[in-house]
Amino acid sequence: MADPAGALRADLLSDTLTRPTPGMRTAMAQAEVGDDVFGEDPTLRALEERVADLLGHEAALFTPSGSMANQLGVRLHVRPGEELVGDSLAHVVRAELGAAAVLSGISSRTWVAEQGRFRSADAEALMITGVGPYQVCTGLVVVENTHNFGGGTVQSLDEIRRARAVTRERGVAMHLDGARLFNASVASGVSVRDYAAEFDTVSVCLSKGLGAPVGSVLVGSADAMAESRIWRKRFGGGMRQAGILAAAGLFALDHHVERLADDHARARRAAEALAQAVPGTVDPQTVETNIVIADVSVSGWTAPQFVEAALLRGVRTYAVGPRAVRLVWHLDVDDTATDAAIDVITDLAETGPVLP
Repeated sequence: MADPAGALRADLLSDTLTRPTPGMRTAMAQAEVGDDVFGEDPTLRALEERVADLLGHEAALFTPSGSMANQLGVRLHVRPGEELVGDSLAHVVRAELGAAAVLSGISSRTWVAEQGRFRSADAEALMITGVGPYQVCTGLVVVENTHNFGGGTVQSLDEIRRARAVTRERGVAMHLDGARLFNASVASGVSVRDYAAEFDTVSVCLSKGLGAPVGSVLVGSADAMAESRIWRKRFGGGMRQAGILAAAGLFALDHHVERLADDHARARRAAEALAQAVPGTVDPQTVETNIVIADVSVSGWTAPQFVEAALLRGVRTYAVGPRAVRLVWHLDVDDTATDAAIDVITDLAETGPVLP
C-alpha cells in the first residue's frame, strides 16, 4: 500500500510533470527580459535563434504549448477546406481537441499504423492532389517523432526521406510533431538536424523530457515564422516578459538532453521486469525511449482498474484505452522510484484484480 501520508512513490503519469531543477530556477530568476510581443525579449530571441540553428531552419517561434506550435504549423500549410493526413493515433489528430477543424477549417484523414510507426507508403496512399473542385485536397502530412500513443516509437529517417521525395513531387508540405524529438535523437543516434531537414516546419517541446516548466518552439523559414507570429497572437499566444520561460529552455538544452538516455534505460528495465512477470503485457523490444504501454487486460484488469490500484500503492499511471496503461519516465523518476514502480506494477500484473 501507499505510505500513511499517501505520498507517491513514482509518478509515471507523464513527462510533462517535471519540475524545474535548482539550476533552472536560478537561470529563470536571473533572465534578462523584455516585451516579446514587441520583439524585445533578448533571452527569448536567444532561445529561438538557438533552436533554429540546432534544427537547421531559418527561424523559430516560441509558443506556450506544443499544441499551439503544431496548430501554427498546420495553419501555415493547409488552407481552410483542405486536409491534413496522419496516423490515427497522432497527437495532432487525437489529443488537440479538433483544433485544426475548429480554428482553421481544416479536415483530417488518417491511416492505422502499428505502434504509430510511420511508413511512407501509408501517407502516399492517402494523399489526394490535383483533383480540382471534385475532392478535398491534401495540403500536409504530419509525422510524430517519437510517437506518444505508439509507445515512444522512434521513426525511421529512411521512411521520412521517402515520404519527403513523394510529397515534394506532389506539392504537399510536411510537418514534424517533434514534441519528443530529442528523445528520438538520443535513442537513435540521428541528429535532430537530420530529422528536421526533411520537414517544412518542426515543433519541439521543452516541457516534457527536457524538464522546462512551459513552452515549445516551432521552426521553419523566416517568412513562415513571421506569418506564424501573427497567428500566434490571433490564437492568444502573445507573451510579454517570456524570457523567464526561455531561460528555462536554454538551461534544459544545456543540461537535460544527454540524460534522456537514463529515462530510456529505466523504462526498458521496467518493461523487461513486467514482461518477465507476465508475458504478453509488453514486448521490451518495442520500448525504444521513455514510454511503456502495457496491455494489463492480459492479467484480467481493465486499464482504469489498474490505474486506480497502482495509485493506491503509490504509483501513478495513465489509461490510454480500455486495456492499455501508459508509464512515462522523466527527470523526476530516479532509480529508487523506478524500483518502486517495478515492484507495484509487476505485483498487480501477477495477482490480477481481487474479485469480491
